Amino acid sequence: MKKYAIIVAGGTGKRMGESLPKQFLKLGGTPILIHTLQAFYTADPEIELILTLPQEEIQFWDELNIWHQNYVEHKVVAGGETRFHSVKNALELVDEGLVAVHDGVRPFVSASIINQSFEHAEDKKAVVTAVLMKDSVRQIDNEGKSKNIDRSSLRMIQTPQTFEAKLLKSAYSTDFKPSFTDDASVVEAYGHKITLIDGDYQNIKITTPEDLIIAEALLEAR
Repeated sequence: MKKYAIIVAGGTGKRMGESLPKQFLKLGGTPILIHTLQAFYTADPEIELILTLPQEEIQFWDELNIWHQNYVEHKVVAGGETRFHSVKNALELVDEGLVAVHDGVRPFVSASIINQSFEHAEDKKAVVTAVLMKDSVRQIDNEGKSKNIDRSSLRMIQTPQTFEAKLLKSAYSTDFKPSFTDDASVVEAYGHKITLIDGDYQNIKITTPEDLIIAEALLEAR
């Protein structure tokens, strides 16, 4: 079955305290986004990679690929106003098969998780990676009061989120809603059940300076 991966990279450097968008920051001397593309290529060279970027960053990305000799084949699509719109644009290049959607700033996704996501999606049609909560959690109400929440019933959601392509394209035919925080929320609103599979605590999303420090340590340990 044909496999696609949409790599979403529309972030800025605001939370990182940088003027350079976070996906272009270097990790071990190589831009984070190149690490992410290479992770999918390593998992399966046959996966068709589709990268979404803000229109104004595409030329810079082309230059980075040349400079860092990144030869992982991929297509580039201009992103939209939100993640929802970026994925919707990328889905125009997807035909029948399976499609994974992944954060461009999660460079440590393992080949095992990528392949398991596709395997489970072939049967369940909508599969999301997740990990158990490590910390205690409290919920705050409208009056500012907090109460303890049983963390065993909660999961931290990661990517990839992998779907039957036909299902995901149908789900994305709707109009945007603020409640659409990820692809699973779009598919769930469409009426399809989401199946969770085990993620990996090393599959971190690099969004803050602290994350970059952790990422450098993870890379050094490999």
